[in-house]
Amino acid sequence: MGSFSIWHWLIVLLIVVLVFGTKKLRNLGSDLGGAVKGFREGVKSADEEEISAHNHTEARIIDADIKDKAQSKS
Repeated sequence: MGSFSIWHWLIVLLIVVLVFGTKKLRNLGSDLGGAVKGFREGVKSADEEEISAHNHTEARIIDADIKDKAQSKS
């Protein structure tokens, strides 16, 4: 009684298919897939923006170091 066997899960799946129908389940699956894809794209674009901002900041620091060295030599 502690864990469910494969037969329990198959019966639950059968009941879900009977209640919702295959068309609604298919639509639900495609909607879920689209949401996951959108989430991944959002995370990827956020990472790219963060990397771009980091590179820009790093470039400014390097430019400032070069200017400081040039001024100290003069």
